[in-house]
This record gives sequence, C-alpha cells and structure tokens, in this order.
Amino acid sequence: MQQGQPMIIMGDDAQRVKDKDAQEYNISAARGVAESVRSTLGPKGMDKMLVDSMGDVTITNDGVTILQTMDIDNPTAEMIVEVAETQEDEAGDGTTSAVAIAGELLKNAEDLLEQDIHPTAVIKGFNLASEYARDQVDEIATPVDPDDTATLKNVAETSMTGKGAELDKVTLADLVVRAIQGVTVETDDGSHVVDLANLNIETRTGRAAGESRLLSGAVIDKDPVHEDMPTDFEDANVLLLNDPIEVEEADVDTSVNVDSPDQLQKFLDQEEKQLREKVDRIVESGADVVFCQKGIDDLAQHYLAKEGILAIRRTKKSDLAFLKNVLDAPIVTDLDSLSAEDLAIGSVERDTEEELFYVEGEDAHGVTLLLYGTTEHVVDELERGINDAIDVVATTVSDGRTLPGGGAIEVELARRLRDYADSVEGREQLAVEAYADSLAE
Repeated sequence: MQQGQPMIIMGDDAQRVKDKDAQEYNISAARGVAESVRSTLGPKGMDKMLVDSMGDVTITNDGVTILQTMDIDNPTAEMIVEVAETQEDEAGDGTTSAVAIAGELLKNAEDLLEQDIHPTAVIKGFNLASEYARDQVDEIATPVDPDDTATLKNVAETSMTGKGAELDKVTLADLVVRAIQGVTVETDDGSHVVDLANLNIETRTGRAAGESRLLSGAVIDKDPVHEDMPTDFEDANVLLLNDPIEVEEADVDTSVNVDSPDQLQKFLDQEEKQLREKVDRIVESGADVVFCQKGIDDLAQHYLAKEGILAIRRTKKSDLAFLKNVLDAPIVTDLDSLSAEDLAIGSVERDTEEELFYVEGEDAHGVTLLLYGTTEHVVDELERGINDAIDVVATTVSDGRTLPGGGAIEVELARRLRDYADSVEGREQLAVEAYADSLAE
C-alpha cells in the first residue's frame, strides 16, 4: 500500500488499455467470439472440431458447447459466453442466434461510437428497442395447445435443423414430442408443467439414429452381479439401495496380529456373518431386485443368487434417482433400517441382446429415450441436438406460444422497430435503428 492506494503488480506481458482504445479492444474481442460460432448457424451451418488440452475431440455445431470449450481470457468475450449459457438455461436452444445478434449489436454500437454518440445514449436506445421488441413478440406469438402434436413436431424439427439429428428429424421429433407429452402434467390453474426429471436419455452405439426408441420406465445399462441370478420379474419388490453390501471397514487404520490359524478363521467367520446378516435383512424385507449404488461383496453375491434375488451394483447415482421417480420408491441409505415399506412394485426385464434392464413401475412416472448412433462422436452430437429439442418443446408446452422460425421473427421485429424509431427523440433514435439493423443482418 502506498498512501492508502493499493499496489498492483502485473506480469511482463500485461497490457493497460483505456478510453477509446479499451472500447475498441473489448468490442473486437467479443465480436471475435461471436464470429467463431456464426458459421455454425442455420441449415448450412458447419460443424466445428474442438480438441481440448487432454486431446479429447468434440465435433459439434452447438453454440454453447463450442463457447464453453474455448479458452477465453478476455472478460468482455466471456460475457458473450454468458449470453449463450443464459439462453441455454432459459430456452434450451438458440444459443448461436443469441450470440450472433449480440455480435451484431456490438458492431453497430461501435459504428455509433465512431459518430461521437455517447455510450449512455446507445445503451438507452438499445434498452428502448429491447422493451419494444419484447412487447411486439408477445403480440406476434401464436397460442399452441400441449396436445397439438403437429405444431410441437414442427418446433422439434426446427430445433434439429442444421444439427446431427437432422437426417432423422422426423422420427426423432416424434419421439421427443411423445416423451414431453408423457411427462407433462396439468396444474389446478390450467397451466401445464413439464417435469423433465421424469425424462431420461440413454445412448448406445452401433445402430442408426432412426432406430431410436421411446420406452416407458427406466433403462439401466448394467449386468447382474452373479450369472445364476434371475433376470426377469413381472411384479417384483424392488429395493433402491445406497449402502454397500460389504464387510464394514474400520473408521481408522488398524492392524491385527494373528498368532494361529484359528484366530484367522474367526476373523473370516465374523466377516461372513456380517455379510450373511446384510443379505438376511434384504431377504426378510421381501425384495426380489436390488439396485445398489455401492459395491456388493463376492460372497454376498453368492448368497443373493441362492435366494433368487437379482442384484445390480455400482448403479449410477443419476439412474438411481430416476428409478426413484419411476417406481415412486425411497432410496434406502442404511440396511439396518430396511423394511417392507421401503420396497416398490415394478416389472424388470432383461434385454440380452442390448445387455440392458428395462424397469417399469405400476404407474410409470418416467420415460426413457433410447438414442442410437453409429459412433461415440455421432451419438454425442445427436444427444446434444435431442436435448435442445426437448428443452424447446418443453418450453413451448409450458409457455403455450410459438413464433415463426428461419429468421422471420427477427426480420418482422426489425421492420417494426424502424417504424418505432421515428417516435424516439434524440440520438437514441439512431440506437433503435441500429438495434433493428442488428436483428435483420
């Protein structure tokens, strides 16, 4: 500190930019980021190949994925990434369009600054234009009913256009719409809520995307822990477990000195007794199927198989949470407190060809979209496109309105904004016109 002022120490490569140069530098950096994804926009958009520091390759034209993968150290450019992330969170799609419009706004703002129009006037004009545009969007929007399958399919297909899912967009759009309708509930006030927590996506390679399916219930990509276990149950008592079926370990590091084979046998017998007691608790509860998030000891596997119980270990946390929704069952965290009330009734079926388990509750509360792709890169990009389509259709159902696509709404708003600009006084009028130009370009 010097006379109450902080001392700032910077590296040799640090630069200090201020005044007009800082404006130009920040606008240039942000526009550069926007331009990097602009070529991915639309039906003729090009994919980008991204290679991270670990050498992992991602091939995509999803705007937010590209921007999140880029190594950006300019604070203004990072704000462009935030634009894409916010658009992704709110609407699920349209990230590239949002970033492209932001880039055009910066470009036209820079032109106004070069005409000696103060930044405050530009900001005020942009805010006026933004508020007017939102009002016009509300006026233009067309109501859509959640049961209007044809319109919802068009929304899904529009979202997939220009992405990896486009080749099979008719089939995939139908799956997306049926999936959304399957997890949509009507509230007391007549509005519709889409519970995406009840919609799961499972991906597999080796088949064409057009063979993708929508299944009622959950799909678990796991094998039985023991080959002698049954794999199919029509009305099974299902246990969801987040507690290992293993010998309990000491909380601290310990060492044991054994003086004779009898002492060693006592330790082994004690471990076997612990495992037998854990399995007995499961048997006494009446469970037929156990989905365990933790491990299952080899000896416990043998005991469970002898009791005719199907057990799956290392079930993913996300899969266990989804099974909770599908079966309307609690997740047991302590075997000592297990009772019959903790079990749920459901059907479990094994697909030996796909090596998958299909699980469905009595009143299924969830659906699974099983996506196929020829390779890992293909199915990854397909999943990104499907996720966008799901989010957009879900937003449409919840909001109850649609807008024309293909740039039509931007052109119409630009036309209306130019008419509106005539009523704006001062230099803010130029900013409103610049905002209109940004939407139309």
